Amino acid sequence: MLSYALLVHAAPYSTQGALSALRFAEAAIARGHRVETVFFYHDGVHNASTLMAPPQDEVHLGERWKRLGETAQTALLVCVAAGLRRGIVDGTEATRHDLAQYSVEPPFELTGIGQLVDAVLTHDRLITFPP
Repeated sequence: MLSYALLVHAAPYSTQGALSALRFAEAAIARGHRVETVFFYHDGVHNASTLMAPPQDEVHLGERWKRLGETAQTALLVCVAAGLRRGIVDGTEATRHDLAQYSVEPPFELTGIGQLVDAVLTHDRLITFPP
């Protein structure tokens, strides 16, 4: 059994990157592996937005990531710097920057790049999904 960390650069619905990462995670877990960490970086931070509302006949990537985080106990980490640049913030950051709204809720967690470095050092594999 391997432990995986995924690095997702792809925004939802812009390219196949985010959906490919999600499908990889689900398939790895189904085969008995652990996907312990997903780190959303660059435009990938948009996967954490609670404000996503895709048409009903499309995959709701935000909800699927949340389900993965909750059922597989996968850490869903969102780069705080990339998030702030793109308006992807939690309640704490919204208050700190005097913003009227926030768009990130658990199980997604805003964090620094150090968490990605930690994942690289502590997991068996890091797989990157580019935009």
